[in-house]
Amino acid sequence: MDFQPSIIRASSTMETLEKQLICPICLEMFEKPVVILPCQHNLCRKCANDVFQAANPYWQGRSTMISGGRFRCPSCRHEVILDRHGVYGLQRNLLVENIIDIYKEEGISRPLKKGNQPMCEEHEDEKINIYCMTCQVPTCSMCKVFGAHKDCEVAPLQNVFEQQKSELADGVAMLVAGNDRVNAITDQLEETCKRIEENSRLQKNLLMEQFDHLYRILEERKKHMIETITKEQEEKMTFIKDLIKQYREHLEGSSKLVENAIQSMEEPGITTFLVNAKKLLEKITDASRTSHIPKHEDGFENMDHFSVNLELVEEALKNIAFATEDETEDLETEDEDDGKADDQQ
Repeated sequence: MDFQPSIIRASSTMETLEKQLICPICLEMFEKPVVILPCQHNLCRKCANDVFQAANPYWQGRSTMISGGRFRCPSCRHEVILDRHGVYGLQRNLLVENIIDIYKEEGISRPLKKGNQPMCEEHEDEKINIYCMTCQVPTCSMCKVFGAHKDCEVAPLQNVFEQQKSELADGVAMLVAGNDRVNAITDQLEETCKRIEENSRLQKNLLMEQFDHLYRILEERKKHMIETITKEQEEKMTFIKDLIKQYREHLEGSSKLVENAIQSMEEPGITTFLVNAKKLLEKITDASRTSHIPKHEDGFENMDHFSVNLELVEEALKNIAFATEDETEDLETEDEDDGKADDQQ
């Protein structure tokens, strides 16, 4: 007699039953005591208390036995109104507790593996025990109820772990199965790489020689043009520095006249003052004139006339490309014609 179909049906039935015994908050099998909400959905009392405190921040850290409040059922969003006893006033679901006891005594439960689970950053007292399928990140059950993942689709962390581990194992097996074919292709490609490297090296050397020739032409032209700018720069700088020197000498003389004039005004003798004042006025009049100092034109410092229009050259350089087959044949024909002409000469 073949018992395999019966075993499969029994296993499927147990999995279905186990799903009914999972708390929608912690996504683990209900832990006593189990409370039943007015909407007939069940929660672990601890989970119900967590949901209540999250929905009523004022009562966090206070005893829920002496405070009323309200929260919504995480399964159907039905509003649950609590009396002064809080979650401790909710009726226990003894039937579910008895089923869990029988389930565990028979040794057929498959709880999630416990261990050093990381804690949720948003809810420090909650372990990361679920996986957000929408955001593709592990999170905690409180994030599903009140946090950033309340509108997302979630699954037990262990189930996602086993599924992805299985998928990864299938992928590894597929890769291993194709290794022989890949190795053969790799050997062929490695030989092709050697030929590519050799041919590329030859063409790179030729291309570098051609560009080095262009660089030399550009460097020589750049050097000549910079020398032209430098020459005019030195001429203008010499002229301006000479003007600065003349103006400073003029300023120094004017300052001395100012000092002499101030001292003369302090002269008590009228006759002496008049004699000295006349000479000082003549000197001041001469010193106030700067017409003897050369002037520089407006825009003297401008060097814009040395600007260069390289648009055409830039366009030509940007359009440098490898020769086509037709162009290569034309060049070879020209070289042959030049060779024949040299022979005839």
